[in-house]
Amino acid sequence: MRQGSQRVPVVYSRAVGAQAASLLVDAPGFPDRVDAVVLGMGPGGEDVAGRLAQAGMTVVGIDANLVGGECPYWGCVPSKMMVRAAGMLAEAARIEGMAGDSTTRADWGTVARRVASATDDWDDAVAVDRFVEKGGHFVRGWGVVESPTRVRVGDRVIEPTTALVIATGSSPAVPPVPGLEGTPYWTHREAIECAALPASLAVLGGGAIGVELAQVFARFGAEVHVVEAADRLVAAEEPESSAVVHDALVADGVQVRIDAQVGGVEFRDGRFTLALADDAVTAERLLVATGRRPALAALGAASLGVDVQGRGIPVDGRCRVQPGVWAIGDVTGIGAFTHLSMYQARVVAEDILGREPADASYHALPRVTFTDPEVGAVGLTEAQARAAGMDVAVACTDLASSARGWIHGPGNAGFVKLVEDRRRGILVGATTVGPMGGEMLGLVALAVHARVPTAELSQMIYAYPTFHRAIEAALDGLRG
Repeated sequence: MRQGSQRVPVVYSRAVGAQAASLLVDAPGFPDRVDAVVLGMGPGGEDVAGRLAQAGMTVVGIDANLVGGECPYWGCVPSKMMVRAAGMLAEAARIEGMAGDSTTRADWGTVARRVASATDDWDDAVAVDRFVEKGGHFVRGWGVVESPTRVRVGDRVIEPTTALVIATGSSPAVPPVPGLEGTPYWTHREAIECAALPASLAVLGGGAIGVELAQVFARFGAEVHVVEAADRLVAAEEPESSAVVHDALVADGVQVRIDAQVGGVEFRDGRFTLALADDAVTAERLLVATGRRPALAALGAASLGVDVQGRGIPVDGRCRVQPGVWAIGDVTGIGAFTHLSMYQARVVAEDILGREPADASYHALPRVTFTDPEVGAVGLTEAQARAAGMDVAVACTDLASSARGWIHGPGNAGFVKLVEDRRRGILVGATTVGPMGGEMLGLVALAVHARVPTAELSQMIYAYPTFHRAIEAALDGLRG
């Protein structure tokens, strides 16, 4: 780091706000008045701060936690390393009848060590240095917005004269279940940091995080229960996706309960008990995966006229909150995806630098749930398109019945579903589920983004035999 700055040990916890405010790292090499302050140094915050610093602005990045955010330390990267390891075990079990036979011995310690290595044992020294080398200044602490031109971190006030960018992300939303508070439950962070496999795990929440981690722990030998209040898993996706994921988890030995309301939680003698309406779930560990929310009140969003009880900070097409203030990432309430925050970061940096970027557009926002099979989706679901008043055409084709699906054999469950706006003759949504569901998504994501006519898509030559050739069959279904 630059001369005059100092390194302070990283500390993080579930708490935000008052506790985190004491985690101040002094970075005295900048004045109290600077060109820009970036509050929150997750993927998008780090990116926009680095771009502005490289453009010659005096930039201060502030974060109480690790530079780089959830993605490299507890989210995208380590979780997918765990998913990959669990997938290898599953593939080994599919060898019989296809290539001979196999014997495997699952070792959670190998996975835990690899994750710890990839995260530098949850140390962000490399990331901090990367930002400082671009010309930025970093302060470790919880920043509170007191006005559009005033941010407080501990006892220090920093005044951005040109730009304040809010990129504070979100935190696990823990439901007010009686008895839960004060127990040693896990969020995704503790699950990712887990050094020893628990004998049993209860997962509260059947969204993307819950089902991904449930499948991982089950494949390594833990007894896993998933408890979901909605009537299906991954309820934000198509019903067909929910069915495939449900079947996959059950096949891996996961006990799934949907439409299940938890009346209370008890932790006694090292075990959790979740009381349901007509049943109870008991496990050594409890993972709470019931969504995420931005800490709007704690970051001082009220000083910007923002409703701190809302889903996020409202922004315009350039991610502007008001003159001189921008927001990106989870805190906007648009979507909790690394790729979204990085996309918005480019828009904001260009806007601040006066380069007139195109307005952000979210009609083709892609998302992937990394279960086996993977669930890729882009744009609107069928229900969302109908709710928007569109004249909708829908086609769905089974992946297992495709040539590549038949060749693939075990583990080939999946489908391609296309949602067309008949009036415009374009796709407004698509879902690709399969062994490579996230990779299959590329073609249809481009089609939705560029509003390519489905008639034009039908004229393409689709390589044979590939999984993505199933998209051609689905297009035929739209015409037929």
